[in-house]
Amino acid sequence: MEEVLLSRWQFAITTIYHFLFVPLTLGMAIFVALLETCYVRTKRPEWKKTCRKLLNFFGTLFLINFAMGVATGLVQEFQFGMNWSEYARFMGDIFGAPLALEALTAFFLESTFLGIWIFGWDKLPEKVHCACIWLVALGSNLSAFWILVANSFMQHPVGYTISGGRAEMASFTELITNPYILGEQSHTLFAGITTAGFVIIAVSAWKLIHDEQSRHAFTQAIRAGALYTIVGVLGVIASGHFHTQYLAEASPMKLAAMEALWETEDPAPFAVLAYPNMEAGRNDFEITIPYLFSFMVHDRPSGEVRGINDLQTEAVAKHGPGDYRPHVTVLFYSFRAMVGSGIFMMLVAFLVLYLTKKDRLMSARTLLHALPWLIVIPFIANSAGWIVAEMGRQPWLVMGLQKTIDGVSPNLTPGEIWFTMLGFTVLYLLLIITAIYIAFRFIRRTQITPALEGGSQ
Repeated sequence: MEEVLLSRWQFAITTIYHFLFVPLTLGMAIFVALLETCYVRTKRPEWKKTCRKLLNFFGTLFLINFAMGVATGLVQEFQFGMNWSEYARFMGDIFGAPLALEALTAFFLESTFLGIWIFGWDKLPEKVHCACIWLVALGSNLSAFWILVANSFMQHPVGYTISGGRAEMASFTELITNPYILGEQSHTLFAGITTAGFVIIAVSAWKLIHDEQSRHAFTQAIRAGALYTIVGVLGVIASGHFHTQYLAEASPMKLAAMEALWETEDPAPFAVLAYPNMEAGRNDFEITIPYLFSFMVHDRPSGEVRGINDLQTEAVAKHGPGDYRPHVTVLFYSFRAMVGSGIFMMLVAFLVLYLTKKDRLMSARTLLHALPWLIVIPFIANSAGWIVAEMGRQPWLVMGLQKTIDGVSPNLTPGEIWFTMLGFTVLYLLLIITAIYIAFRFIRRTQITPALEGGSQ
């Protein structure tokens, strides 16, 4: 059991660290592509020069983040063979296909055209150069698609057969059209847009406070970041709502645990605050809003939502004795951290957008000083969302097919896991310190002075 717990901790640490960079890559790639489209299409010479400088500025931040994402992502695949060899043996025929396609299609696409984009400035026609960054954005999101194809099978297996104690692919079409993918892909895409938008707000706020020469450019940037954040959060809310309704059928235990709903209820209340007691199978304390959970699931104030205790009984009858409940307290508060962070970011973005439209942003000095420190909020939201998605599946590694305890490598020792886990943690800490230092030094040193009418600087 110690090997399983330590392996889970190691995978969680390395994956959450990697996932700090993934959503920002997805969202920033699209933002940079939109910004270059604006640069290509504008007919205003003074804005074209400023836009080019903003494009180089945020493009550089994107490249720093992209490099970190690639470096940390390489570790993930090795863990399947080292820590989770039984999982790799059981799932290799299915899990290997989308991982291979991710490398052969998405990664080659984004890395090839990213190189062309970096070195093609002033060598390629503007529209061709712009097309390159759009292909990078497409490749980045295609990469996420293939990873989520594999993850969606773990959440909701489809298109497979069991032969010789292993899962084998029966239908590639079913694998890539798994209904679970739509909710995960859309939620991840809009989370990336939200993350990029809020990072743009935070960075632009710092420049507005500390770089008077760049205020004109970053006033435009912070407005664009606010709009981008609002679009992202609204997309997250919409995709999350539809995915919640799908979870009621595909993964009801995860949904019930997210809301700490122990008993089947109709109508079901939404718990704003609760203290779940897993031993007793109830909440020792809760503050609820009547009807709201049923409304979230059924789009009406009535409708049955199955509770954890009934689902546990069903799981025992189907799979045999065992505890089939995820950690309710962790899921309950992780979900609220994700939702609360999203709402907070949307409110901040609306406030920033309002102040820029009224030309009062520079007078809100307290807000501008606070915004750079709030840059951590989207990363908290993304990490909390990942915890909900993955811990909500427990105790299953592959839902209904393989338990987590059965997926770990049989020859591992606790000492070996401690050694690699501490090593990765220290290495990743050094990497993120280096990345933050490089990014901050670039932000601090780069000025974007306004271009004057007629093209002079």
